[in-house]
Amino acid sequence: MTSRLLLLTSFALVSSGLAAPAKVQFNRDIRPIFSDTCFHCHGFDGKAREAGLRLDIREEALKENKDGTAPIVPGKPEASEIIERIFATEKDEIMPPPKAHKELTPVQKELIKRWVAEGAEYEALWAYAPLVRPAVPGGREGASD
Repeated sequence: MTSRLLLLTSFALVSSGLAAPAKVQFNRDIRPIFSDTCFHCHGFDGKAREAGLRLDIREEALKENKDGTAPIVPGKPEASEIIERIFATEKDEIMPPPKAHKELTPVQKELIKRWVAEGAEYEALWAYAPLVRPAVPGGREGASD
């Protein structure tokens, strides 16, 4: 009876949205947003890069600007220039700029803010991540046939 009640309570929490959300992951959640809206001006192409800012490399995104602010301050969205810019309302401050014809949705903005609050961890592009062998079903790992 107790396990059934626990299961029902867990299901109710998850379906109502009250359960703790999964940690934001760079590759799954943030990279697609940045690829669509930010990397054109703040990515790997040095000829297209604006303001000397790279968001595709963590070390670059954490560097302080000449004015002493940092684009991303892990764990501190209120101190992160990127958060200030994506939530800005002035046309000359907002990112991405209106001329880019790209707009972040409120959900995307909150996701980026949460990612910064959680430490702004980057992950290697999936193509460069080491291969991981999946577990063998049925517990026969290491068994010889």
